Amino acid sequence: MTRGDRRAGRHVVVVGGGPGGLTAAMILAHRGFDVTVVEKAGRVGGRNARLQAGEYSFDTGPTFLHQKFTLEEMFAEAGRTLDDELDLVPLDPMTRLSFGGVSLDTSSDPAAMADEIERVFPGESAGFHRFMSDHETKLRRLYPCLQTSYNRLRDMLSPVLLRAVPYVATNHNVFSLLGRYFDDERLRLAFTFQSKYLGMSPWKCPALFSILAYTEYRFGIHHVQGGLCRISERMAGVAAEDGAEIRLDSPVQEVLHSGREVTGVRLASGETIRADAVVLNADYAEAATRLLGGRNVPGERMRRKGFSCSTFMLYLGLDKIYHDEPHHHILFADDYHRNVTEVQDERTVSRDMSIYIRNSSVTDPHVAPPGHSALYILVPTINTRHGFDWSGAQAAYRDRILARVEERTGMKDLRDHIVVERVLTPDGWRDDHAIFMGATFSLKHTLNQLLYLRPHNRFDGFSNLYLAGGGTHPGSGLPTIYESARIAANLVGEQFGMKFPRVDLAGPLLRGETVAPGAGAGRRPLPA
Repeated sequence: MTRGDRRAGRHVVVVGGGPGGLTAAMILAHRGFDVTVVEKAGRVGGRNARLQAGEYSFDTGPTFLHQKFTLEEMFAEAGRTLDDELDLVPLDPMTRLSFGGVSLDTSSDPAAMADEIERVFPGESAGFHRFMSDHETKLRRLYPCLQTSYNRLRDMLSPVLLRAVPYVATNHNVFSLLGRYFDDERLRLAFTFQSKYLGMSPWKCPALFSILAYTEYRFGIHHVQGGLCRISERMAGVAAEDGAEIRLDSPVQEVLHSGREVTGVRLASGETIRADAVVLNADYAEAATRLLGGRNVPGERMRRKGFSCSTFMLYLGLDKIYHDEPHHHILFADDYHRNVTEVQDERTVSRDMSIYIRNSSVTDPHVAPPGHSALYILVPTINTRHGFDWSGAQAAYRDRILARVEERTGMKDLRDHIVVERVLTPDGWRDDHAIFMGATFSLKHTLNQLLYLRPHNRFDGFSNLYLAGGGTHPGSGLPTIYESARIAANLVGEQFGMKFPRVDLAGPLLRGETVAPGAGAGRRPLPA
């Protein structure tokens, strides 16, 4: 049977070339499906795309790669070995956390991390060891819940989820939970700021998400040389090598359907592409309100859901490298609780802001000319729900951010060395990147918007429309987006009566076993 024969009647259109769409495309193409990716922009990646400004290259969005093993699994699902495809560098220290005049350099080396805690917060290292011990069990219970779909209410009664209930059904938030381990509130922030990866406050983020800090301190953070955008670019390459068609500058106007069956998509150009299944990787809320024709969700109904914060972005090309500044640096607001409360309440732009800085040129020579650097600055801020006018506030806010960076880091002359600059506001996320309300982390991860209560991986009301991305289960953040795409790809297979064995590198790691490099790669399990 030829490759073309295997693909007959199995045409899958993937709407959106973000990390979720490309993961699904890569897996499905390797499994023998006829895959077409339609992406509205001129390059792949979505929020994970490359932003090129002259000779300087930036990641548009994500800059932290957690859970390398998840990405390894995705490439293995496509018959590849991650380390053959991308150059990944472990970071140690991982992140510098600055609280006023005190800084903590985090590490995935438990001995080094305990020593650093004792240096900055004497007497607190015992809590770190208890945290790591307790969360080893917690992650083993919760992780399988992230790898399956919850399309039916009865899925909530699965044995996997029932075993995890004690960790899910709790009134604690991550900050209150960390009070069991640490007395100093600043140290609690070192184990709860990861809620920002979900666009949430530690005081509102459900306690189950304390596993984010655990995975960071257990498995570390990696950088991809050339930027994390290289992940999406290489995924597109792998998909194309297995026969997928990647169509850029091809915005979708409508997902076509007849009753419960999706029949294809219509592009803005008027072209119709027929499909046996569609994987939707556009921003969930934008797609649900704009792309489904007569089945669109009314905008006001969508706005009643809880959405994450947005971000104010500065991408700065500099004519020098600040070698003494770390790769990742977080400057906490003087009153962090007030700052995140203002952001979550969606009305007030904080004057006392928290700032994240990525100085990747100390690690990566590929993102700027020799002797220069590409500096990325992110400030969590309100989404666009209440119509704040960023056009009038952008310049002053930019100046305030840069003044704060100069004041609180070693980059005292930062503004003197900017040669290229790009700015992205919440309005830009909404208007230029088609993100509903500019909510860069999609729907909030509150208990009423998780598992079965989050938009399903098989889109409600359709038999062959699937979701991948941060707006569906298991949620936002690169590892969970990749997992959502694998779930969607598996559901597509089930539609055609095919089931594929899961590449499982996480299970052995969570049990403390050693996994050989390249394990799981090289398979082509398509039935004849």
